[in-house]
Amino acid sequence: MGAPVELDWEWATRTGGALSGAQRRQLAAALARAVPGLLAAKAASALGGRGSGRLEFEGLRVPDSGLAVAAEQQARESLSAHMLEHSYRTYFFGRVLADLDGARFDDELVYVACLLHDLRLEQPTPGRCFAVTGAEAAVEFALREGTAPDRAEAIGAAIASHITPGVAADLSDPGGFVSAGASVDVIGARIGEFDREWIADLLTRHPRRELKRHLVAAFDAEAKAVPEGRSKLLVTAGFNQMIRFAPFTE
Repeated sequence: MGAPVELDWEWATRTGGALSGAQRRQLAAALARAVPGLLAAKAASALGGRGSGRLEFEGLRVPDSGLAVAAEQQARESLSAHMLEHSYRTYFFGRVLADLDGARFDDELVYVACLLHDLRLEQPTPGRCFAVTGAEAAVEFALREGTAPDRAEAIGAAIASHITPGVAADLSDPGGFVSAGASVDVIGARIGEFDREWIADLLTRHPRRELKRHLVAAFDAEAKAVPEGRSKLLVTAGFNQMIRFAPFTE
């Protein structure tokens, strides 16, 4: 399932993430096609499927450029504890999936985008999608740190697109990387491709801190604040139920 090409950075900043009727119908149809495959993958995992996807944490280097370090600090200052840990897990889950898929990615760009992708999730803005307002804040942050405008906008575009159904199919796209990593953590997408002991280690390093409860409340509030947005579409399609049934205890 691919993401609609017209839901790009220009669309996001121009509309604030408001979908037209045709766009809603297109995304709703794409979601309907995707759900059976997701449920089948979860069932296979529950029946004992054991993947091999993992990263060795010992000796693992994450981006340590000035921008990356500043993004870590920004995330620590701006995010609640549960969303901060989710942001780190999004990056690590994305790294594993990119390796499994053989996808090439810009490590600094996806690291920063993962850390900042939910900057505004718990601060809904009436009529303007949290992924868009968060993306705009991330662009402003990156520009303040001296990032080239085109690179700052690439970070923003990744964040703005990460909740678009279908974008996670391509992890070489920064938005796809963020979306795929977040989808593992939020709804258990592709969870059966991971080594279970590695997931347990990751959750020890970056605990979930009752993430499900916080996400359901956040998406309910976002859907009410932006009734024409993608979050409303997802919630209507049962996204919060998928969060609750994700294969994590909290």
